[in-house]
Amino acid sequence: MIKYFSMFSGIGGFEYGLQQSQHDFKCIGYSEIDKYAVSIYEKHYPNHTNYGDATKINTKDLPDFEFLVGGFPCQAFSIAGKRKGFNEARGTLFFEIARILRDKKPTYFLLENVKGILSHEGGETLQTIFRVCDELGYDVSWAIYNSKDYDVPQNRERIFIKGYSRTSCGGEVLSVP
Repeated sequence: MIKYFSMFSGIGGFEYGLQQSQHDFKCIGYSEIDKYAVSIYEKHYPNHTNYGDATKINTKDLPDFEFLVGGFPCQAFSIAGKRKGFNEARGTLFFEIARILRDKKPTYFLLENVKGILSHEGGETLQTIFRVCDELGYDVSWAIYNSKDYDVPQNRERIFIKGYSRTSCGGEVLSVP
């Protein structure tokens, strides 16, 4: 069984995907503040504990886990938004993920965001994310996936960033053809 923590969980998209996988996952908790998203999440996953605002999570209160998942807020990086990036409060929330990675040291992580993060600030934003992960001891790779290629009736491109601990893992994980 792989224990995971979900950040910026919305209505539970990562949870749904993990349930559909061939692996045994157990959620140790999630972090979401939008009251409407939480109400839907709780209908689907009533036994999961909400740790609330990611900026207020005391990592000492979190049980240990091996896998962190999160769709950190994308509005600051999206071409549909103002693209203020790390100069906007929502844009800095990646650093809350980094704080949890630093303190809890899970073996793996999987993050999702908009494709626009690739070109944000000429690629500097993504390089910053990769540098922070490297400094925390994680190797990372990324790929763009489009929901239309997976029988979803919409054209929605997203970047997925996967990471694994250099000290806890023997190599790349979560391979997808």
